[in-house]
Amino acid sequence: MPTGNNARRWLLPLLFLFLPALESVAQAPADAVGRLTPAQAQSLVARALASELRAAQDQAHPMRYLLRKTTPRLTSAKEIVETRDGEVAHLVSINDQPLSAAAAQREQARLEALAANPNLQRHRKKSEDSDMEIVLKLLHMLPTAFTYQYAGMGAGPNGVVEKYSFKPNPQFSPPDLETQALTALNGEVWVDAAQGRVVRLEGHLQQDTDYGWGVLGKLDKGGWVAIEQADEGGGQWRIVHVQMRMNLRVLFRTRNIDTLEDMSRYEPVPAGMDYRHAIQMLLEGAGNTGQANR
Repeated sequence: MPTGNNARRWLLPLLFLFLPALESVAQAPADAVGRLTPAQAQSLVARALASELRAAQDQAHPMRYLLRKTTPRLTSAKEIVETRDGEVAHLVSINDQPLSAAAAQREQARLEALAANPNLQRHRKKSEDSDMEIVLKLLHMLPTAFTYQYAGMGAGPNGVVEKYSFKPNPQFSPPDLETQALTALNGEVWVDAAQGRVVRLEGHLQQDTDYGWGVLGKLDKGGWVAIEQADEGGGQWRIVHVQMRMNLRVLFRTRNIDTLEDMSRYEPVPAGMDYRHAIQMLLEGAGNTGQANR
């Protein structure tokens, strides 16, 4: 789920670390869910961790989708294709307007240059793989980093959802900066009662938080993130909505991150596709994407 720039990489643990493991909480029998104690929820997460780690390492079927990103300054829409070589993005609109002829020509030239220089794509794939290593490391921490508690039932987009609250475990001691954020985040997760999948996660930073990921800095108290995912067909669950509001302090500068992202129009592409094939696919479809963001 790309966002561009480095903000997503810095906030990666807040976006992904809960989704696989918390799905396991919903695997309890339906008549027992309402009686789950924090200790029982903790046990469910711990027992399911090994299988969830395997699931996180498995590659989902590659997809093509539309990413619409809104910030206070700009709205953009990109078509994304997932490949064995990493994701490829094609800018299709700015502020809900198709690209001008000059901008479209620049975007085509950028993609053609990418196709001619595999090192650029290898660099992106290496960054994606590094991000996944962070996610997997954080998944190892889940059974001890948080406590979980049943928080009731509600209405979700497709029926009944079960709500769980989570908060930092005071006994957890993070081993490095990359896991420091686990000590400051609490919130709620909504689980589809019928399918046993997470449909929404909300997390809030309760204190200023140091982070690593290659840059020294802090995330300010009060920041929050909300994530939604859905079944996009064939049991392919994908993130469809992300909203973040964070103050990121790096050295003597503060960056305000205020983004809203919607991912839609998921459709499968051939497994094993290389990135050059994806570029060709995107350029061939460029004339039909003028209305893609509407």
